[in-house]
Amino acid sequence: MTLLHEKAFELSGQAIQAREIAVLQVNLGYRCNQHCTHCHVSAHPGRQEAMDRETVDKVLAILKEHRIRCLDVTGGAPELNPHFRYMIQSARENDVHVIVRTNLTVFFEPGMADIPEFFRDNIVEVIASLPCFTRENVDRMRGEGAFEKSIKGLRTLNALGYGRNGGLVLNLVYNPLSASLPGSQKELEAAYKEELSERFGITFNRLLVLANLPAGRFQEMLVRTDERVRYIESARSALNPDTFEGLMCRHLLNVRWDGTLYDCDFNQALGLPVRSASRHIRDFDLQSLSHRFIMTGDHCYLCTAGKGSS
Repeated sequence: MTLLHEKAFELSGQAIQAREIAVLQVNLGYRCNQHCTHCHVSAHPGRQEAMDRETVDKVLAILKEHRIRCLDVTGGAPELNPHFRYMIQSARENDVHVIVRTNLTVFFEPGMADIPEFFRDNIVEVIASLPCFTRENVDRMRGEGAFEKSIKGLRTLNALGYGRNGGLVLNLVYNPLSASLPGSQKELEAAYKEELSERFGITFNRLLVLANLPAGRFQEMLVRTDERVRYIESARSALNPDTFEGLMCRHLLNVRWDGTLYDCDFNQALGLPVRSASRHIRDFDLQSLSHRFIMTGDHCYLCTAGKGSS
């Protein structure tokens, strides 16, 4: 199978190369209160990997020194890292825009009840995972009771001013339930807004439509059902060269919980570090990392299929 960088060169005459580091995406660890069937990092409550204070401070120093204006925080459930609040508050003190990717159900874990207010007080942009707007499908992917908690979490965020016109930003994330490519973003967003508003009085800003990447638990499912080759081929057949410029890996750098650097969270899950002499946060070199060639694989076709998933 032709790798994406070879296909990109064939179609455009250019390799896939970073343009800048506008976003530093930090994975604070793989511990999570959920055990989702599609999780690309195989997060679950028993995982122990977590970013320590020294690495957090290094991330904060790089944001400040190089004036990187956006911090994108993910996990696992990033809120469960003991240094989560310190990182967010410190970044905001330096006027860094902070995005947190939350599963919503973590709000109901011990010591987490005030997280929505913490988000509001620090003007955090929230990206909340809600793979479907029906109870049956969400609970099947995320566990019994996940849908009810997610709806309560969204209502709490709405009450604090999230997802309202002119208010704090609340985006949702959709993932297909099966080994299939996502449908139209425009149509899915309209359906989500209608269903959540009419049934629960919930509003949000945008729906981000993402394909499931063949990594972690989802990869295991593809292998177990003998679906991996078909799934990759379907993405390859839907390749859209117009997505190349907006690929997240061209504008973002991902930091694993131990400080290792990756082009994206999916490459992190697959153990594919950046193609650069600077492979750890302690050796951070803005110039070389900003123009690095992206490490691609057949999984990358999922980000270039259709309207893109990046």
